[in-house]
Order: sequence, then C-alpha cells, then structure tokens
Amino acid sequence: MTRSESSDRDRAFRFEYEPATIRFGTGSVADLEAELAKRGLERALVVCGSTVGNTPAVIDPVRTGLGDRLVGVFDETTPKKRLATAIDGRERLRMDDADVLVSLGGGSSLDVAKIISTLAASDRTAREVAAEFAETGTISVPEEGLVPIVAIPTTLAGADLSTVAGVTAAPESGVVDEEIGGGVSDPGLMPEAAVYDPDLVATTPESVLAGSAMNGFDKGLETVYASNATPVTDATARHGLEKLEDGLRAFGDGDRDTETFETILEGIVLVQYGISRPGETTLSIVHAFGHGLTRTYDVQQGAAHGVVVPHVLEYLFEQEDVDARSGLLANALGVDDAADHEAAVVEAVAEIRDGLGLPSRLRDVEGPKPEAFTAVAEAILADPFMANAPPGLDPTVDELEGVLEAAW
Repeated sequence: MTRSESSDRDRAFRFEYEPATIRFGTGSVADLEAELAKRGLERALVVCGSTVGNTPAVIDPVRTGLGDRLVGVFDETTPKKRLATAIDGRERLRMDDADVLVSLGGGSSLDVAKIISTLAASDRTAREVAAEFAETGTISVPEEGLVPIVAIPTTLAGADLSTVAGVTAAPESGVVDEEIGGGVSDPGLMPEAAVYDPDLVATTPESVLAGSAMNGFDKGLETVYASNATPVTDATARHGLEKLEDGLRAFGDGDRDTETFETILEGIVLVQYGISRPGETTLSIVHAFGHGLTRTYDVQQGAAHGVVVPHVLEYLFEQEDVDARSGLLANALGVDDAADHEAAVVEAVAEIRDGLGLPSRLRDVEGPKPEAFTAVAEAILADPFMANAPPGLDPTVDELEGVLEAAW
C-alpha cells in the first residue's frame, strides 16, 4: 500500500538539544589537554576496560594527549556495566581528586563513567544507592555536582551523544540480592565533549567493530521512522545513513584505510545527533528487540540487531496503517530508484549486515530457543522504546513472536 511519508505525523515539533562539543579527525586526541584547558578542567581520570588500558596503541595517544592533566587510569569496566564497578570508580575518582572523567572505549565504559559521575555528585553510601536501584531500576541523578565527562569512542555503537546509561548489579557484589538491570537518564549526563579519532577506532578488533557498527547503523534507521522524528533528525539521520552505507560497504569489502574509518565515523556522529534529548529518544522497536534478546541471553547486542533488523523492517512495512517511511529510508540507502522501496530497503540492510560478517539467523547466536519466544516477545512489547514505534503500529505478542520465528 502506498502511503504518504507524513500522513500520520504531526508537523509541529519541539526540539531541545544540548550536545557535546565534537572534535573529529585523525590525531584529534592530541588536543585533549587543550580541550580540558578550555573548560578549566585540570585532573583527568581515564575510565576504560582492561584490554583498552593495556593496549599501547589506544591508551598511549590518550596519555600523551592529556599530558600533565592525566592523574590516573581506572581500567576495570566490563560489558556488564556493573554498579559495583562504578562504586569502585567513585572511590578512585576521590582518591585521585579528579575533576573530569575521560571515557575511553565502547559504550560500556561511557555508561560506567556516567554512573561514577552520578554517584560522585552525592554522599550516598553504596548500600543506599543499591537499595534505590533494587527498588526502582534506576539511580536518581542529583541536580548539581555531576563530574563532567569527555567521551573517546573506539567502537561504532553511537552511544556518545547520549544522556542515558545502562547499569546492572549482581548478588556477588554484596549490595543486591538478585541480578538487576536498569539505567539512568538525565540531561546532565551528556558528555562535555566527544572526540572521534579514526586512528583509535582502527585499533579495535574487527569483530567488535562489526557488531557495534550494526548497532549504530540501526540508530539511523530507527530515527527516521520513530514517532518523535523531527525535520532536524530526518536530516542528520538521512545523511548519516548515506555515509554509513558507503563506509560500511567499503569496510565489508575489506577497505581499512583512514578514509573508510572517517566516512563511517562521520555517519555514526550524524545518526546519533539529536536522538537522545531531555525526556525522549528516537530509539524504537529494533532496540526493543535488542533488549529482549540480550538482557537474559549471551547474544551480543550488535549481533542481535543484525539478525532481527531485516525482519523487523519487513514487519513494519507489512502493516497497512503504519508510516515506516520507506521512501526516506530508500533515499538514504541509495535505492530510491527501485520500483519497490520496501523490498529494496530490506535487501540493502541485509547486504550491509552480511558484508560485516554478522550472523543472519537467531539459531546461530547464543540467544533464546523457540520455546522462549513468547516470553521474549512479552519483554519486547513492554520495553520503553516501543513507545517510539512508528505511528499507527499496535503490535501484539503474537506478531512480535512471529518476527522472532522469521529470524530463527
């Protein structure tokens, strides 16, 4: 069914956005000391994982760039994004008397840095914070006292211009009785600056880059059809997807030169620009599927996205009363001359996924088996990101379960 791209969308909008300062380009980490000086920040604690902290090609340029403003490296973050890690990080922050956190690595390190900043803004004990998290699934963010953050991403998930952070807690930490997952959200958690250096990204293992790139790419897709899309995010997401389409296809073809990484990073910056705003985000149904598949299973987020995104798009395009904006997506992905925009978009997305070497079937990842699909579909339907689904979508558990079955 042919639909107007704006038939169910309110043309009025309010766009409030205060992003990080963006520094972009090869060797840009060399300017870290100058960036901190502009902000009157003098004592930087780097927050990263142990692999990043022990990889000279990554950590040494950052050490050099920070110069005398570097006071320490806290290299204890993990993909689990543990509250206990952030509690330890707060103690390290205080011990080193740091006044800025420099997050280096993937989204997990940035999320932990945001939780450290939140914890450092109050005198609450670890048990008081854990009790709140266990009861509410979140941690209240003080209005004042947040420690500023500078983000240096080495992956492509596009979590850098964001005001939210995920966090988990486990019984072995001694502060909670059961495994808990949740997050925090506050405009004050937007990084002060984000530094995008292709040379650092190029040091990341290709398997990690591929999964994170799929996650970042999907942010662009989702932002186009989200119910709260605006002309501003249409423009940034559309151009970002165009850059990613070029860069990721080149990456899939084996190109690893600086130009390829610059193109991909440009796309990642653009697709996330404006998607995380006070009180709202454009992340939508694909990310809800990602949450449902990864919160209780060991499948990696990017792999989960890669498996389900073509099937989610097919599901959206099949709904007669849903405005999933296939025309704008087709234009962004360079297939707007196709007779069938919807089929062309699905094919283009699958080709990019396959070029990245990501799995295409749910049975090939450490995810749920068919007998668990109903429970996973229920979790997806209950996910907060479903509120941003395209206008007109009214999904049922059976329909979402059908998407999982198609992905199997």
